[in-house]
Amino acid sequence: ENVVHGDATVAFAVVRPPGHHAGKAQGKGFCLLNNVAIAVAALRADAGLERLAVLDWDVHHGDGSAELFAADPAVFYASTHQSPWYPGTGAMPEATDSMVTVPLPAETGDEGFVDAWQQTVLPRLAAFRPEAIIMSAGFDAHRDDPLAWLEVSEQGFGEVARSVGEIARELGLTGVALALEGGYDLAAIRASAGATVRGLISGIKGSAEPGPRT
Repeated sequence: ENVVHGDATVAFAVVRPPGHHAGKAQGKGFCLLNNVAIAVAALRADAGLERLAVLDWDVHHGDGSAELFAADPAVFYASTHQSPWYPGTGAMPEATDSMVTVPLPAETGDEGFVDAWQQTVLPRLAAFRPEAIIMSAGFDAHRDDPLAWLEVSEQGFGEVARSVGEIARELGLTGVALALEGGYDLAAIRASAGATVRGLISGIKGSAEPGPRT
């Protein structure tokens, strides 16, 4: 709501537990409540928005989010994730007007990760023209994370974040909101979160270097 009302360029909910595996009927995979789905419902109820986007780069497929948003064409949901890997869903690529699924093999690294977002996901996001963007910001795709092997660096997250910020600016949005998902190496989370926020601000502001504070 702070972002939508123009009170913040980036709003980052640093929450635990994560949420994107939680579906309509149950929680699983460390997730009890689907935080981004609750945010979507709140923005519709309290801010009067309808078309919303949820971008999920956690290393695991957000099966709960996919379940909740699959029947809602007014929510754009995109996920890149390691496959095969937990929870076993999202193994097949999918690209519709409101749902994009990009499974990535282990050891994809920055180049493949950034390419998946810039070439496959973000053009569809721009075409969807959401009224707000919420990111499921899991950082367990980082190369130092002990629970997966996608081998992304903080620079990779920052590069994608800058591209997301640029699209937000092009759409006339005041900012981007994030909710923390997975991530199990504290130093990797810290570095990745910092790079993500700097990248978003740089893209939204259209500046070569983001400011020091959000």
